[in-house]
Amino acid sequence: MHFTLGWQQFFKQEIARSDREISLAKAALHYARNEYRDLNPEEYLAILDRMAGDIKENLPQNRYPLKVIHSINQYLFQTQRFTGDIKDYYNPANSYLNLVIDRRKGIPITLSIVYLEIAERLDFPMVGIGMPGHFLIRPDFENAGIFVDVFNKGEILFPQDCQEKLKQIYQKPVELEQNFLAPVSKKRMLARMLTNLKYIYLKQQQFVKTLTAIEGILILFPENPIEMRDRGLVYYQLYEWQKASKDLEFYLSLLPHAPDANEIRQLLEKMR
Repeated sequence: MHFTLGWQQFFKQEIARSDREISLAKAALHYARNEYRDLNPEEYLAILDRMAGDIKENLPQNRYPLKVIHSINQYLFQTQRFTGDIKDYYNPANSYLNLVIDRRKGIPITLSIVYLEIAERLDFPMVGIGMPGHFLIRPDFENAGIFVDVFNKGEILFPQDCQEKLKQIYQKPVELEQNFLAPVSKKRMLARMLTNLKYIYLKQQQFVKTLTAIEGILILFPENPIEMRDRGLVYYQLYEWQKASKDLEFYLSLLPHAPDANEIRQLLEKMR
């Protein structure tokens, strides 16, 4: 496949599909091309195809959900040695799907994308679960009752385990609300991946890369006021004051009574 368009056009084309038809892997790989210009998404999609093919050969005849999950887990975490990057969690490499596949390392959201893409190729539909502070997946059928923690080598969790996990994450008892275990759209998953990159680059003061991550989020969710504000603030850091003013004024037009509205107005006055 020969690429003549920028990553944005390919990313837009992929996420313009219905949520069910979006390929998480394609979208994530197209985004990664902003950083890795020679990246060919087809090569990585072929790797995912091969992995799914290997698993399919060893699937039991009775494809009970737990048996399928066990087969995927064994292949990904034992044979292929995928693992959660505990030591260097905030390494940007953990949020680029090509590097996650190359390094066999990632964070919950990107490892979940690998798992979901393989499950889809096995005709075993699964969905993402955007639990606060962590990301899980589960089989996509009613009353599945089980969740998979891909970051922890495919650990099987039940709702009471999710409650315990929340307690560990927040270091205090947290009530497990029903919506915490609700499926999230593929667009939301991609936004979560890009939000990780946004905050990593912001902390490193790599403002151009921060801008690219925000641009990706705004392709997914145009006119999101918080992202428009943050893009304006990054433009301000880059001395692109005309663009900064435009975004910040738009933010105030959407949220005139936002908690930070006065600070934003002061910043606009300063730029004028």
